[in-house]
Amino acid sequence: MMAPQSRLPEAPQPSPGEDRMVRIFQYAIACTPVVFIGGIIGWVTHLIRTSLKLHDVPSGAIGISLVSIPVFITLMCVLLYVLWGILNDRRAR
Repeated sequence: MMAPQSRLPEAPQPSPGEDRMVRIFQYAIACTPVVFIGGIIGWVTHLIRTSLKLHDVPSGAIGISLVSIPVFITLMCVLLYVLWGILNDRRAR
């Protein structure tokens, strides 16, 4: 004979103010990779422009940027995909 399954008590729902604060933190976390990786891409672009301005051989800066910029853009897309999925998960907590 099987014992009846007991239901777990429901978790208390957050107040609208608490829910809003959590959403603000979640969006701030989602914006962090964009700002960080955007800064890296801007910095690498600045290195290329500086090497051209100083009549330096830009092959090193261009070689690094050809590898690093696509890698960082891919990393940013993966992070945003994961964080956006977490943000839009509106199921019950």
